Amino acid sequence: MNNSTVSRREFLQASAVAGTFLAASSLMDPEAAEAEMAAGAAEPVKFGMIGIGMQGSGLMTNALELPGIKCIGAADLYDGRHTLAKEIANDPNLFTTRHYEQLLENKDIQCIVAAVPDHWHKQVVVDAVSAGKDIYCEKPMSHSVADGLAMVAAGKKTGQIIQIGSQRVSSIICAKAKEMIASGMLGDLMMVEGTMGRNDPNGAWEYPLPTDLSPQTVDWDKWQGTVPKRDFDGKIFARWRCWKEYGTGVAGDLIVHLISGMMFMVGINEPPKRASTFANILRWKDGRNMPDVHLTLFEYGQIPIYIRLNLGTETPEVYRIMGSKGILEVTEFGLRFDPQPGIDVSPSYYSGGFPKAMREEYVKQWHAENDAAVEKTMTAASTVLRAPDYDDVKPHLLNFFNAVRTRKPVVEDVVFGHHAALACHMANESYFRHSAVVWDEKTNTIKNA
Repeated sequence: MNNSTVSRREFLQASAVAGTFLAASSLMDPEAAEAEMAAGAAEPVKFGMIGIGMQGSGLMTNALELPGIKCIGAADLYDGRHTLAKEIANDPNLFTTRHYEQLLENKDIQCIVAAVPDHWHKQVVVDAVSAGKDIYCEKPMSHSVADGLAMVAAGKKTGQIIQIGSQRVSSIICAKAKEMIASGMLGDLMMVEGTMGRNDPNGAWEYPLPTDLSPQTVDWDKWQGTVPKRDFDGKIFARWRCWKEYGTGVAGDLIVHLISGMMFMVGINEPPKRASTFANILRWKDGRNMPDVHLTLFEYGQIPIYIRLNLGTETPEVYRIMGSKGILEVTEFGLRFDPQPGIDVSPSYYSGGFPKAMREEYVKQWHAENDAAVEKTMTAASTVLRAPDYDDVKPHLLNFFNAVRTRKPVVEDVVFGHHAALACHMANESYFRHSAVVWDEKTNTIKNA
């Protein structure tokens, strides 16, 4: 199986190093999930779409390509996206509105898919679940610690399903890595690195503005929400991630993906204890107040987690999960495990400081005691598996819609999403405070270390 390209199902069933079989029965099988949805979909799951911008239009498109899914209506504060929603749904009569509350009042709508700016996440989620609607909300879950706490409380109070949109937790590659780590292949976990980099204006959120964007085509006052009001600015509307008042910057856009994937693979569901950030605005000096280079060292228990993001240099998305028995490298297209023996494979060079007779006796005894163990390490081979995709949007949406229909738990609920978002908030707070920060569980606040 080394150096092979495999299907989803084959990837989940792949054998690993030294002939050890890793069972895939506990992992999500997207093909089986889609078949289950189709088989049980006598009545389609009916959803409403809130936010039809760059991410929302993609989510809506993917959702409508799934079996047994129907869009009943769409809401956006920019009128041009009403036209877009009708185009995506291939329905000129699709109900569209500036007022998402109208979707929540519609008894035919079972659930909501929301892709709105970060500063609107809390209100949309709380309103949706309070109206009896399940909701899929884009990452990062929250814009602030307080928002996240309110969303968790609303989910618990209402019992509605909340799925957060960090698709790494639905990646077949991350699922395989999770299984390998849980099997003990890596030994004791030492540290994790996660890196990603971009080098273009679009990657740094310098998006083109719709040509008809104006106070007449956008409900600018409502879009601003509770943020201090300012005059209409199309750049802020389209590029809101650049400003902390509306978004969460690199942390909320990219760190959250790496953190969510790491938490899923390693088996962590808690906020970091500590975070220390070095970051700056080095490339995109366009008026933004969120950094474009962002390095954070997190502490989860005793394990250091290092996350590096860069909007000025293109680098691949890579995890390096390091253990006492080897390194597992996870990328967009597959994974590679390189085993390490963790033992001496030759007599110690320190014996060079022994007198000759003593050194010769030491070397002779070392070979007698260790050669058999060293020989065994020579049979261990690297494991390389490749898969056709990584960012599994459709399986993540499919998991949500299946949960709406069956009431089974989702793969990324509101508590997991809150913990992942807290890491982002701690990373940003460390940057703005110029200090390491810690999470205080007693007060549910971020404090200086």
